[in-house]
Amino acid sequence: MSLRRTLRDDRGGVTVFVAVCVIALIGIIGLAVDGGSKMRATERADYIAGEAARAGGQAIDPADAISGRAVTVNPQDAQAAAQTYLRSVGATGTVSVSGDGKTLTVVVSSTYDTKFLSAVGIGSLPVTGHGTATLLHGVTAPEGN
Repeated sequence: MSLRRTLRDDRGGVTVFVAVCVIALIGIIGLAVDGGSKMRATERADYIAGEAARAGGQAIDPADAISGRAVTVNPQDAQAAAQTYLRSVGATGTVSVSGDGKTLTVVVSSTYDTKFLSAVGIGSLPVTGHGTATLLHGVTAPEGN
C-alpha cells in the first residue's frame, strides 16, 4: 500500500463520529433526567417547608388569643412544632418567626443524588425549599354575587 493511499484512507472515521455523538447524546439525556429530578426534589422541599410552616402556625399564643389582644404564635412553640414536622418527614431546615409573631418562614435544605451526572464527577446537587405561613385574624371573604 502506498503512502498516498494510506493518508487518504478514512476507514474508522465513522466509528469515531458515532462515539462522539453517543457520548454527547448520553450527556444531554443525563442533564434532562437529573435536571428534571432536581426540579421535583425542589418542589418536594417547597411542599415540606410549607407544611412545616403551617404546623408551626398552629402554635398560637393562647394568652394573647383568649384576651383578644392579638393572634400571634408563641415563637418557641412554633419553632418546635415546625422542627417536629421536619423531623417526621426526614428533612432538615431552619425556622424563623417574624418580630410581630404573625409570619413563620421555613427553609428546607437537602441534596439530590444525581443518576447520570455522577459519571462526570457531580454526585449531588443542592436543593432548597421555602415555605411561609402568615396568621390572619378577623379577615372576611368578600361577598360574591
